Amino acid sequence: MQSVTEQELYEQMRVKLERVVPEFELRYKAELAFKINKLKGDRNAIILGHNYMEPALYNSIPDYTGDSLELCRKAAQTDADIIVFCGVRFMAETAKILNPDKTVLIPSPRAGCSLAESITAADVRALKERFPGVPVVSYVNTYADVKAESDYCCTSGNAAKVVEAIGGDRVIFLPDEYLASNVAKETGKRIIFPSKTPRSAAKAEESELDYQIIGWKGRCEVHEKFTVEDIANIRRQFPDTVVLAHPECSPEVVAASDFSGSTAAMIRYVREVKAGRYLLLTECSMGDNIAAANPDREMLRLCTVRCPHMNEITLEDTLSALEETRYVVTVPEETRVRALRAVERMLAIG
Repeated sequence: MQSVTEQELYEQMRVKLERVVPEFELRYKAELAFKINKLKGDRNAIILGHNYMEPALYNSIPDYTGDSLELCRKAAQTDADIIVFCGVRFMAETAKILNPDKTVLIPSPRAGCSLAESITAADVRALKERFPGVPVVSYVNTYADVKAESDYCCTSGNAAKVVEAIGGDRVIFLPDEYLASNVAKETGKRIIFPSKTPRSAAKAEESELDYQIIGWKGRCEVHEKFTVEDIANIRRQFPDTVVLAHPECSPEVVAASDFSGSTAAMIRYVREVKAGRYLLLTECSMGDNIAAANPDREMLRLCTVRCPHMNEITLEDTLSALEETRYVVTVPEETRVRALRAVERMLAIG
């Protein structure tokens, strides 16, 4: 990117994005993107861009794009001095866990995550005390202190594989209620969500149940909003639509869909499987990015459902982050070392 002129970058963006971004906006954003690409070369920085980034950013400045698992791999391999993570905070923390000696920046300090905030390290410790000896799998959509209390991490793409790789009689799976339920269904395991009754009563209650997965009632504020009614309405109006659901959607929505998978799996599906139209039940920007990459595919969107945290990341703030070395992500070393074990196990399973 650094070797092209601003005009050449604009033309590249226009060819790819003219169907999804207005021309006057592209002019302005190409100027910002050109400055960012020059600056990251000057500072030996790389930019990681999650699939949920808005199209002008996603298609101009990242050195690597992908889902959480793919970006974790790239973060683990980089020799850059600075990593700018265009995604939410738990992703930037994971990059820091893997790269303690590098500077990791997040363009906006407000880019949090409702799911990551649904559980604390103290919650995990309480569950471990309640279910002694049971291994803990934490979704990568958690903060570093929760990862540090975990035995394994996973992504939506390898969650079932991680659970099956552990073996044993039981596993604690945190924090996404819907992902845990979908993994239980995929692996043929029974799941419980422990009540908040006093521990003695809860122990008696749990001893009477047959279960292999212990879940937690956290949810993504975006994916929980999709409904079976949404799917029925789309099918009535556009009967040739293939519906793809992220596994953070409810089990009922996943069952009513034609395909469920991680963001990377959905991208592959649209690229490889021909259909009349496609509806992705996930963050709306991803539909725009897939449309830009696959101009022969007709994408539908439900863009009333947006992630407010992902949308905090802008080209303007990314430029400022690099100019000012702003919003440095830190993880206490004791926490980082403990979390690293769980992240590395996730990467080893693949």
